[in-house]
Amino acid sequence: MKKISALLLFCVCFFSQAQITDYHKLIDSINQKKWDSSGVDIDSLANPRIVKIKTARKDSVKLNSNIVVAPNAGDSSPLTPSSMLSLPTLKRWFIFGQNSLVFNQSSFANWYAGGNNNIGVLGKINYNIVYKKNRHYLDNNIQMGYGLVSSTGQSTRKTDDYINILTNYGYELAKDYYLSTGFQVLSQFTPGFNYANTPDPTYNDRISKFMAPGYLNVGLGFSYNPNENFQVIMRPLNGKFTFVLDKKLQFAGNYGLERDGQSLRAELGAMLNVLYKIKLFKDATYVNQINFFSNYLQHSERIDINYVGSLNLKFNKYITTVVSLEMMYDHDQIQKLQRKQTLGVGITYNLGYKMERDSNTGVIKPFIN
Repeated sequence: MKKISALLLFCVCFFSQAQITDYHKLIDSINQKKWDSSGVDIDSLANPRIVKIKTARKDSVKLNSNIVVAPNAGDSSPLTPSSMLSLPTLKRWFIFGQNSLVFNQSSFANWYAGGNNNIGVLGKINYNIVYKKNRHYLDNNIQMGYGLVSSTGQSTRKTDDYINILTNYGYELAKDYYLSTGFQVLSQFTPGFNYANTPDPTYNDRISKFMAPGYLNVGLGFSYNPNENFQVIMRPLNGKFTFVLDKKLQFAGNYGLERDGQSLRAELGAMLNVLYKIKLFKDATYVNQINFFSNYLQHSERIDINYVGSLNLKFNKYITTVVSLEMMYDHDQIQKLQRKQTLGVGITYNLGYKMERDSNTGVIKPFIN
């Protein structure tokens, strides 16, 4: 029986192999190639390569620079640590620049009430360069302005001229409190004249010039800054230096000089500076800044006071109006109240980004101002 079964199995294998013709072999090779081309290579999964696909929201933007411009403000008030901390960004450098140009012109022809043709121009810049990292805060503020007016029958006269450079370093001691140190330099660009006494002055009629006078304040203390609208800087140790680097003006009594030929007067005392900003309504703010200085060495009861008030009105992106009032009393210079008032309507261009965060998406939206 076993012999018969083995014989039958041999016959089946022989005849089945005989059925595989060359035609069947061609079909099998085509099928095999198709399988090889579409099949998965299991061995290739041993070293997989992951491709990162970048996605971005339509309303988002990436700031590649490490320099970010602080929020646009319609006023010239300084940036404070509180305003930096409230920004929707983790950048360290902040820049904000404000450039203003004001023109005035009047022309008369057969005008019964009379008048004098004149044209005037006034340019101002105000830049804040701020660094904020962890507890460290560095503020650099540069303010400069120069104005001229030319009238028929009169020489060109200066209407405004100032240089104000301030640097302040703060270290956060506690919430809203900072250890504060820094310096301030004040002066002017060109000679100044008393046009009431010399209507057509020459250079020899000058009563002031660059660094005559010039002021340097250096101090150490602390500051309190609970919000961007209020700041107090108190420096119990503050040096005030008055420079008069013009021999013609180095006479006793001029700018507080104590003797003829003196080019530098040094004072040591305490300084208090208060900043308070009021938002009257949309696009209208009033900035108050007052500074007190008391000399420890001579007549500490005679306190130097300097107040600056600035009303800022913004009509649109470029047109602004600024009304400023500055009052100063320094017993050593002149025992009277010094006052300066200016009104300007002109073009203002703010350099930088205004940072805003979308309330719905949380995305920062900067735009050139």
